[in-house]
Amino acid sequence: MPDPIDGVFAALADPTRRAILARLASSDATAGELAAAFPITPQAVSKHLNVLETAGLITRTREAQWRRCRIVPAALQSVSTWVEQYRRLWEERYDALGQYLNDLQKETP
Repeated sequence: MPDPIDGVFAALADPTRRAILARLASSDATAGELAAAFPITPQAVSKHLNVLETAGLITRTREAQWRRCRIVPAALQSVSTWVEQYRRLWEERYDALGQYLNDLQKETP
């Protein structure tokens, strides 16, 4: 069974979807409002919204005949946690490498 974070990373891999999320970070919007903000067809925006919704990054609610899209900030927490885990790991490794290189420099006359 695939890890849910895989869907989040797949959704975030596309620059248009990241731009849609950035737009939704400032305020909710309808698909039509989002389509007007991007140089792609409304159908393409709809496909991107489906991917974002499937990944849990946005929700869509019906208001009269419109469906408002809203970002789900908590969905990015899994990505943040994953990235932080590896950031710490690489930071420790770079620190160890830096210490090793300093020690080598001290040993070299």
